[in-house]
Amino acid sequence: MPGGSFCGALLSGFLSDRMGRKYSIQVGALIWCIGSIIVCSSQSIGMLVAGRFINGFSVGICSAQVPVYISEIARADIRGRLVGCQQWAITWGIMIMFYISFGCSYMTGVAAFRIPWGLQMVPAIILFFGLFFLPRSPRWLARKDRWDEAEDTLALLHGKGDVNDPYVRQEMEDIRAMVDFERQNSDATFLELFKPSVINRTHIGVFTQIWSQLTGMNVMMYYITYVFAMAGLTGNNLLVSSSIQYVINVAMTVPALIWMDRWGRRATLLVGSALMMTWLFANGGLMAAYGHPAPKGGVDGIKAASWEVGGHASKAVIACSYLFVASFAITWGPASWTYPPELFPLRIRGKAVALCTSANWIFNFALGYFVPPAFENIQWKVYILFGAFCAAMTVHVFFFFPETAGKSLEEIEAMFEEGVPAWKTRVSTKPTPVRMPKSRSPEKTAYAHEEV
Repeated sequence: MPGGSFCGALLSGFLSDRMGRKYSIQVGALIWCIGSIIVCSSQSIGMLVAGRFINGFSVGICSAQVPVYISEIARADIRGRLVGCQQWAITWGIMIMFYISFGCSYMTGVAAFRIPWGLQMVPAIILFFGLFFLPRSPRWLARKDRWDEAEDTLALLHGKGDVNDPYVRQEMEDIRAMVDFERQNSDATFLELFKPSVINRTHIGVFTQIWSQLTGMNVMMYYITYVFAMAGLTGNNLLVSSSIQYVINVAMTVPALIWMDRWGRRATLLVGSALMMTWLFANGGLMAAYGHPAPKGGVDGIKAASWEVGGHASKAVIACSYLFVASFAITWGPASWTYPPELFPLRIRGKAVALCTSANWIFNFALGYFVPPAFENIQWKVYILFGAFCAAMTVHVFFFFPETAGKSLEEIEAMFEEGVPAWKTRVSTKPTPVRMPKSRSPEKTAYAHEEV
């Protein structure tokens, strides 16, 4: 599935630029239903693999373009919490499917797996039809010279239908200035993402997604049963204890949705990576100090569960695992989806976020093959490795990731063109006129937010 997601994310940029954000997400929903039908009716491993790849293709499209769509219709002051809702929805989906699958595991026959695979179509059907009632992106409409529709959409979203609303008028001026400026430059291609004027943003967006995988969160999602088996849990105790992390993931995403726009992106990412580093090093240290190699063949015959720890240390390992999930859920979980769409100018946003998301999925794919043999061969050192990744990302974020919270997408463009150092950027709180980038026409004006 991650392999399909990688392909879908890469191609979603072309689809989004041609069809629009809204329709590309609907295409993704349709593809998901097709993949789910194939998986649900699978009669062979090959059929199952094909269905999962198609499912992944859908996930790639939607995971890349949903943040773009939301970021382009949301007000700057609530953009973070709205885009972060994507991550919250993901956490709900993971938790619900775990409990559905857990319940169906008590059934006999093929119904035990066909029912969960069939039920996964329901959200996609709701998404497909629900999007008919939602507006298109005003920025995409403007890019296509559909100015009246863009203005009406902005008025609907932010002015209660009044096109003369001051906020709507200001947004239209900013969008028009940005579109006019971009048209004086070349048309967008993937190669533009690697030009000197954009390469820094591309590096930040791509590494946001790479680092979100290298936090080790999906190790906890995919292989938590291995970890808890090494901590001495078995049977239903193992499964129920593993499910608690999914509940934590849902609950701890909520504070980020409420306060992330106030905290800012930099503080959220920096605090999150530091906390996760702490819990990972703690787990590695506990296992190294109090654990020992498991019998040949691993705990309960699971080769990847190659290390055992008992007593109070095992409880501490479980606690640190829960704290790790909580730390990710409140920081990198929503922020890693919110941040990349904010970085790029309109003309390349669809393709840029597609590239960033594809980086997420290719690392997800690679970790799926790396982690089980890593647990088998280097045991507790897996935690030390991911802890080192968290230390590296903390330094990287501090020096290279600028603050985007509270700024309009057009203001963020101005910030990058002016070359403000990342560590000097702050959360914006109120609009004040500022100097436009040198490459802008002097007749054009825009508003940024005062740095405090």
